[in-house]
Amino acid sequence: MEQKKFKKNSELTFEIIKQRVYKYVEDMSLQNVDKNYFIDKVYNGWCEDMSSFEMITFVSETAASMMTINPEYGKLSARILICHLHEITFNTFSEKIIYLQKYRNIINPEIYEIVVKNREIIDDIIDYTKDYDLTFFSITSLMKSYLFRVNDEVIERPQDIFMRVALQIHRDNWEKVKETYDLMSNHYFTHATPTLYNSCTIRSQLASCFLLSPINDSIEGIYDTLKQCAVISKHSGGIGLNLHSIRCNGSDLVSTGGKSRGIIPLIQVINSTKKYINQGGNRRSSSMAIYLEPWHKDIFDFLDLRKNTGSEDIRARDIFTALWINDLFMERVDKNEEWSLFCPNEAKGLDDVWGEDFNKLYTKYERTKNRTVVKARKLWKAIIEAQIETGTPYMLYKDTCNRLSNQQNLGIIKSSNLCAEIIEYSDKNEIAVCNLASVCLSRFVREGKFDFEELSKIVKVITRNLNNCIDSTFYPVEECKRSNFRHRPIGIGVQGLADAFVLMRYPFDSQNARDLNFKIFETIYYSALEESVELAKEYGPYETFAGSPLSKGIFHFELCKKKVPNLEKWNLLREKIKKHGVRNSLLVSPMPTASTSQIFNNNECFEPFTSNIYTRRTHAGEFQIVNQYLLKDLINLNLWSHEMKNLIIEYEGSIQNIKSIPQDIKDLYKTAWELKMKHVIDLAADRQLFIDQSQSLNLFVAQPTYSKLSSMHFYAFKSGLKTGMYYLRTRPITSAIKFTVDQKLLEKTMSSINDNDEVCDACSA
Repeated sequence: MEQKKFKKNSELTFEIIKQRVYKYVEDMSLQNVDKNYFIDKVYNGWCEDMSSFEMITFVSETAASMMTINPEYGKLSARILICHLHEITFNTFSEKIIYLQKYRNIINPEIYEIVVKNREIIDDIIDYTKDYDLTFFSITSLMKSYLFRVNDEVIERPQDIFMRVALQIHRDNWEKVKETYDLMSNHYFTHATPTLYNSCTIRSQLASCFLLSPINDSIEGIYDTLKQCAVISKHSGGIGLNLHSIRCNGSDLVSTGGKSRGIIPLIQVINSTKKYINQGGNRRSSSMAIYLEPWHKDIFDFLDLRKNTGSEDIRARDIFTALWINDLFMERVDKNEEWSLFCPNEAKGLDDVWGEDFNKLYTKYERTKNRTVVKARKLWKAIIEAQIETGTPYMLYKDTCNRLSNQQNLGIIKSSNLCAEIIEYSDKNEIAVCNLASVCLSRFVREGKFDFEELSKIVKVITRNLNNCIDSTFYPVEECKRSNFRHRPIGIGVQGLADAFVLMRYPFDSQNARDLNFKIFETIYYSALEESVELAKEYGPYETFAGSPLSKGIFHFELCKKKVPNLEKWNLLREKIKKHGVRNSLLVSPMPTASTSQIFNNNECFEPFTSNIYTRRTHAGEFQIVNQYLLKDLINLNLWSHEMKNLIIEYEGSIQNIKSIPQDIKDLYKTAWELKMKHVIDLAADRQLFIDQSQSLNLFVAQPTYSKLSSMHFYAFKSGLKTGMYYLRTRPITSAIKFTVDQKLLEKTMSSINDNDEVCDACSA
């Protein structure tokens, strides 16, 4: 069938846009939008030579900039933008797929045939009115990076992404296609960014995470490994690469009679490769984390790689550094003892053992001459100094990761991934892979109660979906396919934990929040295991199930030596697992969700709010966005005003020093900078009982010191965390956001609010 020509931007004028705005305000019953004031504001910035799309962008951004007046302006901004997108795109999913295949030839042939043959079924399932539920920032994020384009023209709508994912995973199983589409379009969960990017394409690479070990310590092995990294990066994969076995600077090269230059020049080559590779369009560039054990002789140079000062010859600032730390090192630091550094070429096998086996081999090598001795705390100090300056290295605990792994029967695990939440086995023959998805926790809070039954149902859908992704994804290299088919790990995470706490009216550092956090992750782990058993009944257990802790009936929390309530239900599940096995070796790995959280309007993963006010920069200028829940609460309390916004800006997103705000609201909206990191680590330790991989745990310290970080790291280590720290987040001394404050108005505001507080003191009795 010959397709109609793709619709270009229609001719728009100020008058046409004005009439549309009036209609949207009326249709949406936006009683708090002053449409005449808004139109005047648009008129004052109007430029006649703007293209139609530039006009729409400007008008919608102007509305978005007024959200701090009332949230209804945010609804207007989203409606303006999405209606225009609907106007310039085809009305059916099938038309878009046919058009994409004709003009870009990127659609998977099998899926293309399914769409063409079943277009009525698919077009009937998809509901474009659900696009109206998205926020302005959701839509702009999707348009910038996710929606397909032809000749730089966006031709998809947001709903098309969810349908592409459903078709990629379930093909023509219409019941499952509809189920996945409905749940994603209703914002119950989302698959990870690579799945959103690549579904239904010829190269449908759906996985997020890849973990590599060098093929061997030779020119051939190193460059073969580098080629693997490059090919994976090309297809949207984030990489974790360990270099424990690569010889150090100054080590003898037997084949040439020369000296090795160590890992730093190699990392610089990797850094250049990373910068060269483009993952397509406006999408984020490829990224990589390099893991190193702290006994490696190049460790001090490794810690300096991302620093701003120093020779460019020994820097690689686009690579993320990570430490794979054994318990013995932590013990030596704690006791202020000596620490020995080795070349892996002379102290062979240290990266192949963990726990007591590592301790024995390490102390054996310490009795030889081929070592450099430093005070353990000298290295510890260098680690913390690097973190204060650069936010890295990540801190992962090697022995804990191996001790608590359901893959421990495969061999030693040597690294994590780019984001420090995947703990999987890899070697020269297998590249570990993981497909991810996250649950939108805010969707399960209803009238002050959390719906655990609904959460369980959604987790089971996600488990089956991710298991199907293993079979339907494109594998960049054969070693990826070999690993994923044998072990079948998946990673279920969350977004919007802070949102759920606020909706439940639980302060982040309260016991209620801690209890809810525990029960959420218990439900996720239990439900994922239940569904994996059902999958094993249908398809058999994963190939390497025998010998794993789960094959012996040992759950992750039992590896942690912890007991949980309601053990009866776990015992019933244990018997099912012993009888049928599980389809997936690993199941839970709370990951960062920066991009998808913006699409689904949630706070990132399990993190606290970092601020109650954010600055956005757009074509319409720079403006502030207030925490949506706080804004609603302050409006309901009749406390919201331009003056209140000014105060929150002055206090850099904090409300703790604003006297007119009630204490219960202050408690509810503490930012990450105002919470004790002990509470954040305690929450992480509680949920880790049910996290069989790991979690991307950021720590927030406004003004970090050696003492603060050292205490936090040891607390995380002794709490039994696998990932003790992903990034260290710090605050600049001066905040740019404060320059938007009207100082005269601020003085007047503070005076006025203090006066009001004096009047209200009697009421506090």
